[in-house]
Amino acid sequence: MTAVTDEGANGEGPDADGGPVDERAAFSALLEDSADDLYEHAPCGYVSTLFDGRIAKINTTLLDWLGHRRGDLVGRKTFADLLTVGGRLYYETHFAPLLRMQGEISEVALELQAADGSRLPVLVTSTVKLGEDGQPLLIRATVFDARDRRAYETELLRARQESDRERDRLKQLNVTLQKTLLPPVLANVPGLDVAAHYHIASTDEVGGDFYDLFPLSAGTWGFFLGDVCGKGAAAAAVTSLARYTLRAAAVYDPDPAAVLANLNTVLNHEYNGHDPRFCTVVFGLLTPDGDHGGFRVTLAAGGHPPALHMGADGRAEYLPTPGGQLIGVLPDARIVTTGVRLDPGDTLLLHTDGLTEAHLATTDGRYGDDALLEFARELAPTTAHDTVAAIRDLLDTFGTGVDDDTAVLALHVPRTTLEEQT
Repeated sequence: MTAVTDEGANGEGPDADGGPVDERAAFSALLEDSADDLYEHAPCGYVSTLFDGRIAKINTTLLDWLGHRRGDLVGRKTFADLLTVGGRLYYETHFAPLLRMQGEISEVALELQAADGSRLPVLVTSTVKLGEDGQPLLIRATVFDARDRRAYETELLRARQESDRERDRLKQLNVTLQKTLLPPVLANVPGLDVAAHYHIASTDEVGGDFYDLFPLSAGTWGFFLGDVCGKGAAAAAVTSLARYTLRAAAVYDPDPAAVLANLNTVLNHEYNGHDPRFCTVVFGLLTPDGDHGGFRVTLAAGGHPPALHMGADGRAEYLPTPGGQLIGVLPDARIVTTGVRLDPGDTLLLHTDGLTEAHLATTDGRYGDDALLEFARELAPTTAHDTVAAIRDLLDTFGTGVDDDTAVLALHVPRTTLEEQT
């Protein structure tokens, strides 16, 4: 007792306040620990069975977990008898045959059935003990309580399912919102065939591309195609504002340059703070040419890729609108206009830059304006629907290389039967 007191005084043993236990005493306790006690009260279950499955030995820990008495199990039950119906089926058809072949099997998830009918999820590791003659003698199994792990996995699965449901809801919301930003149908213009397509690069976000075709005063129609900077809810708000501003401005003054100037004023006023928003747009005015057939088209562009004119004679060319500035950045953006006639057999194509900036898998470059022009020359002469169908096929060839949304709008003046024959 005196020695212990001295050690306590030196800070090496337990003090009056219940300090740390002397390390030598702790090691002594470990050396005196009974192997039988360690087996019986281990923090995991132990069970040994004969090779036919009958229980030969089981520790107190596992008995306590299951609520069984030792005499009810040893020599009377098999390990499979402790399993649930599903667990027993798996044990007999998979676990046991694999154990016989390999001699060991690790951390297999099973369910034990307790005496009160409750289920205990466990992880079982088993090894085969061989006799002196090399023949299988016993099967030793270590059983770990997996209730906490099962609860964690269940919660993890629930969280993942909820995340998947939320993702699906978000996708549906984005698709629905995207539809509200595009016209459900394009206006019917006598003497004109129209086709459009919107390619969504990612269903996770709302895109910023938009287009429309609508009637104005008697005998005229307006059309536009644009691309708002960015994606998501913020871009969708700008897209909605741009689309409805363009329609309203065109009713007030259908001159294409005036329409874009109005849009520029609205965007610059609304988004001139710390989070400026802008877009590229091309706006066109369609006027039928009653004397010669076809349509006169006036285009105004603000920083947008040029439109493509594919003639009935098989030629294709860009309608240059160089120098047009982004809409919404400056109080007075420079807007460029140009004009063209659409004769019978001609097609006008408008597109956003998601098409020409698509990545090519073969060269690791981008598709580009020159490739699109060559593509148009191979198509011409063509129709609106054939043009859009060909572009859809082209986008499919890019696969994941299309990392930005793409909108296309094609206008075509059909030939009359007499013109087709000549």
